[in-house]
Amino acid sequence: MTVQYDESRVTLVDHPLVQHKVAILRDKDTSTKQFRELVRELALFEGYEATRDFPLEEVVVETPLERCTCMELSGKKVAIVPILRAGLGMVDGLLELVPSARVGHVGMYRDPETHEPHEYYCKLPPDVENRTCLVVDPMLATGGSANAAIDYLRRAGVGDIRLLVLVSAPEGLAAVLEHDPDVRIYTCAIDRELNDHAYILPGLGDAGDRIFGTK
Repeated sequence: MTVQYDESRVTLVDHPLVQHKVAILRDKDTSTKQFRELVRELALFEGYEATRDFPLEEVVVETPLERCTCMELSGKKVAIVPILRAGLGMVDGLLELVPSARVGHVGMYRDPETHEPHEYYCKLPPDVENRTCLVVDPMLATGGSANAAIDYLRRAGVGDIRLLVLVSAPEGLAAVLEHDPDVRIYTCAIDRELNDHAYILPGLGDAGDRIFGTK
């Protein structure tokens, strides 16, 4: 059965270089070092798309030859909020793009039996309600952890939440978009389905284990 969701709130980042890097990311023989580097690089690509609509303002710049009018960001504040632990792998790529961003953390683990998320740690910048929050997690499977993180940010007063994932399942997209009417999702791949253990197919395995070299 085809899973339906609001495609207008999903951005598929399908640049040829992104598709190439995702193919290597999926390969079971890709080393931990290369996997970690690819996650960082793909996060940077997604960051370009997720910040595309940031407002600009005119500024006058003195070049070595003359004065000219240029465009700079118009006071947009950003917070990067990884869902622990796998989301940590995406933070450095986004900080390369937005070095002034603050970083919060939301710790979630998934019950192996029920697949429900459980929160164990949360810490956010003190002015998070005034920031655009980029919530990052490499995998969007059931959407449970993402929804829990989004709820936490909404309770903290955050209005602009953008979810950045590398690989998503249609079930997860539908669950998040139905749960929150305003969140936007950015993904590098939309896979076929979830299996009986709530793993994405074809997916790439456990992103946290592959980033940190654990099992």
